[in-house]
Amino acid sequence: MRLPFRRERPLHERLAEQGGLAPARTQPLDTRPRWGEVGIHGVHRQREWDAVATADAPGLPGARLEFVSLPDGTLLVDEDIPDDALAPLADAVEEETAPPYRAEAVRQHEDVWAVAARRIEVVRVEDEVDGDRLELAVAEGERTFLVDGRPAFGSVPALERLAAERFEDYVVRGERLEDELWEVAVTPL
Repeated sequence: MRLPFRRERPLHERLAEQGGLAPARTQPLDTRPRWGEVGIHGVHRQREWDAVATADAPGLPGARLEFVSLPDGTLLVDEDIPDDALAPLADAVEEETAPPYRAEAVRQHEDVWAVAARRIEVVRVEDEVDGDRLELAVAEGERTFLVDGRPAFGSVPALERLAAERFEDYVVRGERLEDELWEVAVTPL
């Protein structure tokens, strides 16, 4: 039995709806877990290192150093440090990852060093390049080419071929390691 003065909805809601001012009906609270959202599930950061180790490396100067291992195992370092002094650090990370890689080492205590390595791609570029850093972006047929951060004309065919084999639109970043050897990263757009 329905009472004669009982309304389905309050008067103010009906009047607002008739006047076109009705608020949007809200969805009920979704209590299902959102496993893909940051903060709820804890989506992790991208992994920064492929290998992390400690090594005993006597005779190394300073508190921090960086080096690159080429595909043939040659070690490149900016400081005047012999390869045999770096060998304990390289051997430690090469238990988990193979060359080529870029590594950073930090002195922990006296001759004990922590060393971390990230795999890199090394390419031989025989084209003449007047700079040490390159960035080539290709998107929808438009090209942007930077050498040492400044716009440049021309191109580096070896890097363009490398990127075009993988993606249609891409960014190629390159850093000269030594002479014709470049560390490159190809990213899709």
